[in-house]
Amino acid sequence: MMKLFGYWRSTAAYRVRIALNLKKIAYEHVGVDLVAGGGQQHTNAYGHKNPSHLVPALELESGKVLTQSLAIIDYLDTLVPAPPLLPTHPEARAEALAVAHVIAMDIHPINNLRVVQHLGATFDADAEAKAEWMRHWMATGFDVLNALVKQDTAFAMGAAPGLADICLVAQFYNARRWGLDLQAYGRLAEIEQACLALKPFADARPEAQPDATN
Repeated sequence: MMKLFGYWRSTAAYRVRIALNLKKIAYEHVGVDLVAGGGQQHTNAYGHKNPSHLVPALELESGKVLTQSLAIIDYLDTLVPAPPLLPTHPEARAEALAVAHVIAMDIHPINNLRVVQHLGATFDADAEAKAEWMRHWMATGFDVLNALVKQDTAFAMGAAPGLADICLVAQFYNARRWGLDLQAYGRLAEIEQACLALKPFADARPEAQPDATN
């Protein structure tokens, strides 16, 4: 059985959990506490699995370890083609990837835990300053997503959920956590609710994970 090393509140790990569930791939959850004791991700044991000291990491039955959430999801989509997470038409595929990349490459890298910790340690940012940083960059990305997602489909890019929805749902969780005003993002909220009504998404929710804490 595959082992997913992640943290319940990590949006990157959340993405992979959704993909595993959509593909109906059984896996063992292995919690990596990113905050307790300076962070378990910084231990030598975990660093051997993932040199970037980030989550998630997916250990295959062979012992091979894959890192980076989008790379892991691409692997899962190749391993188990149905249901597909990206359209086959080249233009539609590029559009779906663009939505996913706005979240995973524009928003997430500067909303990462280590970035927020660095803001405090190096620039003496207090809790409110950190929250404002998070909200600013999420809002900037969500403004773009408003223009990129389809307006007349059940999900972000069509009639079935895919990579764009996986990334959006995970990022919306983070937006709610940091108190972003979501009134301007009604269409994105509709997509989120459509996804969370599905068991693969619901079972992947952070609060449903065995390592979840208050």
